[in-house]
Amino acid sequence: MKTDSPGWADTTRLILCHVHRSSSRTLFLRHASGSVIAPAPLPFLSTVFDEEAIGSENGAVFAHPAALVHAYCAQAGLEPSLLQAEGEFQQRVDAPGGTITVYLARFTCIDPPSELFAAQGGKFCAITELRGGHPAEMALLRQAYQTMIG
Repeated sequence: MKTDSPGWADTTRLILCHVHRSSSRTLFLRHASGSVIAPAPLPFLSTVFDEEAIGSENGAVFAHPAALVHAYCAQAGLEPSLLQAEGEFQQRVDAPGGTITVYLARFTCIDPPSELFAAQGGKFCAITELRGGHPAEMALLRQAYQTMIG
């Protein structure tokens, strides 16, 4: 997997998760950096916008999450069918240097592809295992978890 960030990562990021089909156990991919945000962690002083701030952006243009998931798969050398964009999740983050939009993608395989990411230092973790992370990431994870479990 390439380690450099593609151009789309300047303004957009992904959270990658796996939801088991029968148990609904939800796991998030923590990368070697310790972040759950791909392809690069959020900048240190980032904060998540509240929903009112997002709703007030009339006329804002956003990238389609499926296109971003496809770009991530191409950059990471993954089969495009391995990930599916979760269109209901879109969060905006106020970061030094500008706003970042974070999307959610779910692995489509039956079991999490742990071995695929272990070589790069990645690990699938329950949300409880990720406590103590970057405050903005933790807020995003709570929202992503709520999206995935309905």
